[in-house]
Parts: sequence; C-alpha cells; structure tokens
Amino acid sequence: MKRSKLRYGMVGGDLNAFIGDVHRKGAAMNENVELVAGCFSRREEANQATGLHYGLDPERIYADFETMAAAEGARADGIDWVSICTPNNTHYQAAKAFLENDINVYCEKPLTFTAEEAMELKKLAEEKGLLFGLNYSHSGNVMVHEARALVRDGVIGEIINVNGEYFQEYLVDDIGNTDKEMLQLSSWRKDPAISGGSNCVGDIGSHIEHTVSYITGMELKRVCAMLDNYGQPLDLNANILVEFENGSHGVFCSSQVCVGHLNGLVVRIFGTKGAIEWVQETPNVLKLTLKGQPTQILNRGMGYIHPEVAAMERLPFGHPEGLYEAFANMYKAFTAAVLKKVNGEMLTEADLDFPNIEDGIRGVKFIAACLKSDREGSVWTEV
Repeated sequence: MKRSKLRYGMVGGDLNAFIGDVHRKGAAMNENVELVAGCFSRREEANQATGLHYGLDPERIYADFETMAAAEGARADGIDWVSICTPNNTHYQAAKAFLENDINVYCEKPLTFTAEEAMELKKLAEEKGLLFGLNYSHSGNVMVHEARALVRDGVIGEIINVNGEYFQEYLVDDIGNTDKEMLQLSSWRKDPAISGGSNCVGDIGSHIEHTVSYITGMELKRVCAMLDNYGQPLDLNANILVEFENGSHGVFCSSQVCVGHLNGLVVRIFGTKGAIEWVQETPNVLKLTLKGQPTQILNRGMGYIHPEVAAMERLPFGHPEGLYEAFANMYKAFTAAVLKKVNGEMLTEADLDFPNIEDGIRGVKFIAACLKSDREGSVWTEV
C-alpha cells in the first residue's frame, strides 16, 4: 500500500530555540508528516523535555545525532527524513551521518564550512539516491515564485542589473564593544568555531544570493567584497559587487548594524523592459514596473497570479501569509518529493522545486569568495 504520511526526526531545535519551532510548525502545516524521533539539544534536560513535549517515545529521544542516525536507519519504522536545525558547525557531520544511514536530509544553511565538505555530501547523497533540501526559506514565499515566473516569461526583458539588500540592526551595540555580558545576543554567530568564517554574509548575505539566483536563474561568476567586523571576530556588515555568468552586474549589501531596519531583505531585478521588486517584510506584495508605464502592485491571491504559483497559496487574498507559510511551502515541496520516492514513484523536475544541495554548494562558494576577496584587499574573486 502507498503511504500517505512520512516519519521524520529533528536534530537541534529544543523548546527554547526560535528556528526549530518555525521548522516544526512549517512542516506540520502540510499534515503529511509526523515527528517521531529527535536529538534536540546537547543538554540532556532540554533534549528530554522537548521530546516528551511532542509525545515522542523515550527510546527515540537520542543523546547525539550519530546514535540517532544509526538507530533510525536500522529500524523498520525508522524516519524517512531528518530536519537539521543546529548551528553551522554541525551541519556537515550531522548530514553525513544520516546520509550514510540512508535517510533523506533537510538542512539549515549554510550547508557546510567548505566547498570540499559540501561536494562530499553531494557525492554521498547521489550514491545513496537520497534527497537533500536546504532551508533558504525566503524562496518559499509565493510572490518570490511569481517574480521568478515573470522573469521566466520575459516580462521584464533581459536582466541587466540586480540589487539585493538585507539590513538588520540587532548587533549595532556590538560595534567596538568588548563587554561579554552585552555580547550574548546570537553570540554563537560571531564565534568562528561555531559559525565558520563569516557571520553577516553567511547568515543573511547568503539569503540574498539564493533569492536572486532562484528568481533570475543566473549564477554568480565573481565578487568584489568589503567586510566590516567593527572589532568583532566576524563580519557585521558587507558591501559586495557581483558579476553574473551572463555578464550582468549588481550589488549585494548585508548588514546587522543598520539602525532602523529589522529584517529587511529586498531584491530588485532590472531588465531591458521593466523591473520587479520584492520586500520580505511585506511578502504578499510584488512591485512590477514596465518601461513607460506606472508601477503595478501585484498582490498574492489575485486572479492574475500564475496558476502554478497560485496553487501554493494557503489563504484567500487579503489574509497575509508570512514566515510560517514560507517554511511550510518549502517543506511541502520537499516532503512531497520524499513521499513519491518512498512510494517508488518517478520524480519530475516540478517535484524538485525546492533548494537542494547544489544551491547549498553555491552558497558555500559565495561565502568563501567574499571572504577571500575581502582578505586580499577587496579584489575581484571567482566564485
């Protein structure tokens, strides 16, 4: 009999974790998954409390992800996929452990610290015939898909320029600050041992790279980056010139020290016939300006939205969809593909419309190129 529901496990994301909660709620909105196993924290009390809160069998609340991967891979009723919601330094090891035990993976970004690690995971996933999703969550927004459809249909013509920004202010008090008590907010993001080589570019700049890539279909060729640490171990601010394989150019700016900005991802795509603009803080709206015409405001839920995009919508027009729905849409695509795979059905290109390991590899290479460019005096650097 064909299955209609998947079993999944989670690594990281205890009851006090922001992103783990968003992952669970997003996945649960699709009603085709059940959380049955987890290793939610290195702290045993938090780990057990989280598992019991979600009604897990105590035997499937694991002390570490290595034990979890081996045990679940050996069970007849083991998990079909795992959601990895840990900080950056465990992504590679955790993903590898589950792939080695024939379990599909959905992982937070960035994928790994190095391109070599990312390529190793790709090779392993391909050898095992497993699916691998990356949580570039903003491309789960309906109007990002609509922007992609407009570009695909040639509505704005040939793309000649791209502008992406992601501004936050929450680390502005860290500028020049060495008071450890005042530096606890997301402190792991500024720790190279946990976050890797980058904070700002790795955390939010990578979202610009992926969202632009998803909408336009263009790949980066080289970057020229200037990063600012302001006395901290890792970058808090980044200004990046970019060049794409098709010869067009653009600017990516990401910052966690821009006063007056909370979570301001904005993507602007300029073509020979027009332009589009999407703002993450007003995700249900897309601006479309055609040459010689007034700007149009496109709203999610309306009849003019592409039919395949409208199929993603969860609420009628006028009822705002946001971050949870974006996560849910990512999981809807990923879990539908896993379910078809589990049931022995052939996957089509449309089934694979979610960020995958190739996107993860591009993200890792983008971060590395920005770091190298900055380190060598902000010179043009191949991605």
